[in-house]
Amino acid sequence: MAICLSHGGRTIFRTPEAPTEVLVATAGGLYSLRRQGQDTAWQVADRYLEGRHVNAIIIEPASGAIFAGMHNGGVAVSEDGGRSWEYRSAGLASENVYSLNYQPGMASPVVFAGTEPANIHRSRDLGRSWELLPTLREVPSVPRWTFPGPPHIAHVKDIVFDPGRPQTVYASVEQGGLLKSEDSGDTWREVRGWMELSGFYNDDPHRLIIRPDDSDEMFLPTGFGLYRSHDGGETWETSWEGKGFGIGYPDLLVYHPDHEDLMFIAGGEANPGDWLKDKGAWSKVARSRDGGDNWELLPLGRDERLQANFEAMSMAAWDGGYELFIGNTAGEVYSSSDEGETWVRMAEGLPAVSKGDHYRMLHYAARD
Repeated sequence: MAICLSHGGRTIFRTPEAPTEVLVATAGGLYSLRRQGQDTAWQVADRYLEGRHVNAIIIEPASGAIFAGMHNGGVAVSEDGGRSWEYRSAGLASENVYSLNYQPGMASPVVFAGTEPANIHRSRDLGRSWELLPTLREVPSVPRWTFPGPPHIAHVKDIVFDPGRPQTVYASVEQGGLLKSEDSGDTWREVRGWMELSGFYNDDPHRLIIRPDDSDEMFLPTGFGLYRSHDGGETWETSWEGKGFGIGYPDLLVYHPDHEDLMFIAGGEANPGDWLKDKGAWSKVARSRDGGDNWELLPLGRDERLQANFEAMSMAAWDGGYELFIGNTAGEVYSSSDEGETWVRMAEGLPAVSKGDHYRMLHYAARD
């Protein structure tokens, strides 16, 4: 049983048993970590798409096809468990792919891809052809879309579907805003309650987390802190802002699929604009056991300062157990099966697990 660990792909998995394979997206290819059983050590078993910067991975459940979205490489698909790959980018407006997701509850597979420049594409034939969904770029905020780093072009960082209404899809545009479609991507609108929060234009959503037992309950890590909505995104409240909590740049957020009150979040002390000055990201992991009302820092990143940034986190749960996985820009992958109290280093020395050029920025920060 395989799950994925990537920045811009699926992150929460309900599996029939403990996973024996984790597919890890890195700046130097897609790595397969495997183990014989739950109590055995993980080993690097295979490497695919060597030399490609893989940012997003999904496994489409109906077909079993593995999709890999790459920076300046488009989309590659394997229909035989990774043994062979085919590049399938026909119809993509850009081959700089940041995010992937599949639409649940469909009669046949439907896959979405987000790119830089910020666009959404849809495929109904396992990526052999892609359809551009142009109305994403017809919302009023488009002239303000940008990104701090060169070439200052916004991208679709994350795509998520409402678990109770799979025709409803959200796109996090970095930096542009949170967008919503209620017709499977045919038309889009801005989530104004978010974008007008607290009287300022908040344009830096990272990923939207929707609770399956109540889809009006939403969490949104952003470049300005963590935010929460109780009414489907019409209004938002601040969970924390800035550096006071220790995670000033929250990015990764997952919950236990069988116990949604158990949540984990990770990110750097400050936003990437400060990493060179601070000589690192100094990332941390935090846990909530009450559905996000209260958070506590966990040992990973709390008890020792970690210069690298955590850029991918996944949760797998099965009857009688669960495991949390996290990877960073130093090419390290960790796992925990006790709510983050202790961690096992599954792999080290891999290429960076990194969104975009974050790993290069942190390399220069450490060198200076």
